Amino acid sequence: MKRKTLLTLLSLATLTGSIFAAEGPVPQGVRHLNHVFVVVMENHGYSQLIGNPNAPFTNAYAKQANSALNYFAIGHPSLTNYLEIVGGSNFGVRSDNNPDWHNPTCMTNLSTATVNTDFPSSPNICPIAGAGTDAETPAIDLTNECPSPDTTDPCPPGLIEIDGVTSIKATPNTVGKTIADQLAERNRTWKSYQESLPPQGADGVNFSDGFFTDASNIPSVIPGEAQTLIKLYAAKHNPFVYFQSVQEGQNANSSLKNVKGFLGEGGLFEDLETGHVPNFALIAPNQCTDQHGRGNGGPQCDFDPSDTGIQAGLNPALIYLGDLTLRNIVMAIHNSPVWKQGHNAIVVVWDENDYSFVPNVNQVPAIVETNVGPQHHSSSQLYNHFSLLKTLEGAFELPCLNHACDESVKVMSDLFNSNFN
Repeated sequence: MKRKTLLTLLSLATLTGSIFAAEGPVPQGVRHLNHVFVVVMENHGYSQLIGNPNAPFTNAYAKQANSALNYFAIGHPSLTNYLEIVGGSNFGVRSDNNPDWHNPTCMTNLSTATVNTDFPSSPNICPIAGAGTDAETPAIDLTNECPSPDTTDPCPPGLIEIDGVTSIKATPNTVGKTIADQLAERNRTWKSYQESLPPQGADGVNFSDGFFTDASNIPSVIPGEAQTLIKLYAAKHNPFVYFQSVQEGQNANSSLKNVKGFLGEGGLFEDLETGHVPNFALIAPNQCTDQHGRGNGGPQCDFDPSDTGIQAGLNPALIYLGDLTLRNIVMAIHNSPVWKQGHNAIVVVWDENDYSFVPNVNQVPAIVETNVGPQHHSSSQLYNHFSLLKTLEGAFELPCLNHACDESVKVMSDLFNSNFN
């Protein structure tokens, strides 16, 4: 698709993108699916990964399966995109702040129509619930994700949200629920598999290295330990824990018990081996294996030296480690007995681009594989995180949620082989 045509289509989303909210009709145009595995990788744009020799599996998989050529993340930072993938809204959250765990008295950002931001600094995020108004997604962010916390002096050229043309107005009647709530209401199953989750589980945990957490007094356990906690698991990559329904276990089928690690009883690899997997699985590698990077994780986990939207300046080890992790996850799904039963899909998507500034758009890779139907399809259709949610809801016969109901948001029929029935 030519750039001019793409921008024209995207600009139309500004006019039609916020007409509908809350729950709407069941999306049509996608076949029923029994199991869907959504793997979310981190902080790299389309041109940084496609054609990158340090990501051999990702590139081979994009050609082998079905690949989106015009798929866009919505905004920044990470948590905002995770919320949009599972709930069709940012719910008033445009920060990576931790949950305000089990706080029954705080006012949600939806109810107050305020925005939880990185700059200026905001408090921890009130458990999302109820209904209200979410946050605007501007075409270009000149304040919240600026390199300087001094938001009185916006920093041009700014950080592009979506394509730099489309904006999404703050929308009333946004409902504080996710696809997990919808599945549980219909006695369907879901899990959030989070690599490096600590043994005690997700409750009250913001960061973990797989054992110690941000609440651990490490020197008292290991006298003389000078290294700081490597924040491998991060709640900001586990969107369900931000919702009151999950924190409090308001539905027996939907609680913090649905959050598991990769290893051990009920973990990703054991469930795949036995075939006892949920209908919907969100799979999040840790912050070293999802290509996010950490400043204290060693050379293979170091942040990219330079973020300019291109491959030059990337940490090759970080890209390769994530690529290898992705390969192992996909192969484990392929080897699971469940992959051969019914209609199933794997989705691999990156949450957002690398935070490089104008003119770099927020385009990310998105790969879809189904266990039935043709593969090797490349789609030039305009899709985004809301499209993914809308498609999954259609595949599970669920009502659309929030911005997944927007008229401008299309079901990803071609990538999910629904055009080839």
